[in-house]
Amino acid sequence: MNALATAASTPAASAGAAAAAARGPLVAADLARDFPILSRPVRGKRLVYLDNGATTQKPEAVIEAERRFYRESNANIHRGVHWLSQHATDLYEQARERVQRLLNAARADEIVFTRGTTEAINLVAYSWGRANLKAGDEIVLTGMEHHSNIVPWQLICEQTGAVLKVVPLTDRGELQLDAYEALLGPRTRLVSVVHVSNALGTVNPVARMIERAHAVGAKVLVDGAQAVAHQGVDVQALGCDFYAFSGHKLYGPTGIGALYGRRELLAAMPPWQGGGDMIRTVSFERSTWADAPQRFEAGTPNIAGAVGLGVAIDYVTAIGLDRIAEHEHRLLAHATEAAQRIPGLRLIGTAAHKAGILSFVVDGIHPHDLGTILDAEGVAIRAGHHCAMPVMTRFGIPGTARASFALYNDENDVAALVAAIARAQQMFGGPPR
Repeated sequence: MNALATAASTPAASAGAAAAAARGPLVAADLARDFPILSRPVRGKRLVYLDNGATTQKPEAVIEAERRFYRESNANIHRGVHWLSQHATDLYEQARERVQRLLNAARADEIVFTRGTTEAINLVAYSWGRANLKAGDEIVLTGMEHHSNIVPWQLICEQTGAVLKVVPLTDRGELQLDAYEALLGPRTRLVSVVHVSNALGTVNPVARMIERAHAVGAKVLVDGAQAVAHQGVDVQALGCDFYAFSGHKLYGPTGIGALYGRRELLAAMPPWQGGGDMIRTVSFERSTWADAPQRFEAGTPNIAGAVGLGVAIDYVTAIGLDRIAEHEHRLLAHATEAAQRIPGLRLIGTAAHKAGILSFVVDGIHPHDLGTILDAEGVAIRAGHHCAMPVMTRFGIPGTARASFALYNDENDVAALVAAIARAQQMFGGPPR
């Protein structure tokens, strides 16, 4: 039995599998037992972890998979002829196949392992972008992008003379789709759009946007960092050219993620980093490149991280991404209703289609102060601009408090959040009783 299969069959993984077997609505408290960190107190209080948009916690099966890899399977990959190297290579490539199945890519060689979404976007920008963009070409972004889907394109524009166009937002935090379509034209070379906004929770109509972009001959990259843990993703059905995500937002390790790229595009793209394992031949006169995906995986990768990511994918698919989505949708609706009853609280991002993200401001309390007070109550949220400063500028605020939900959160966590906000309001003079 290989390390992936062994880790997935440990007793720690079986609790989630048993819950999945029921196939009814998720019982978050049962699944929470799979996550060791959720049982530890914080500041003498029960930990209420609501910062899943920043990173999710890891089930025991994922933690055990990385530990087991280093204890039983550690070797470098793609290089050695000895058994251990070949075994580690098998585990790494099996993890690639798991990513392929997660995204429903047509082929495993359309999956490139990266450190995460940020590196994946930079890879496309520096490889595809520098090879294909020229002065006057246009890149279309949206007003809700994470900095990692803005800054790389700004840098590429400086190098190539291409220009950025930005789709504006409505007051509800939705894209102005008429404006989007008006921006598309013969000079549009790339659309790069977030699937789910990390700051607003908005789920964008990416299939429609991809279709419109392709109609003018543009390529499309989708930032799926906030999508893959919360809904099924089918890159073939979407028709996107590139799709990026991070493992650590999918209950997997940090420092590992993936880029999907259509095979013909990856085959035509030059390397963006040089080093070992991305070459076919090397001499002092010239070098030739390996085929994709190895062409884009220079050096020793995060092998244990890939193995852990594979187990994380097994974990969520065993439970069912459709069931996870239903659970989080119910919880978001409950949390939204509860938040709207709090005097002085204003929601930022009220799109008709949202994922499990609740961003808000509270009258008279800076988001950083609110986050600090909530932490004293054991409630972990994110406070600030969430690496989405243009969103904050659009809404005229310095930042928001953000509660983001995962499969192990439930109504008790929402109640703890509401009680902690009330405590903060009391400390700052509070709303009328």
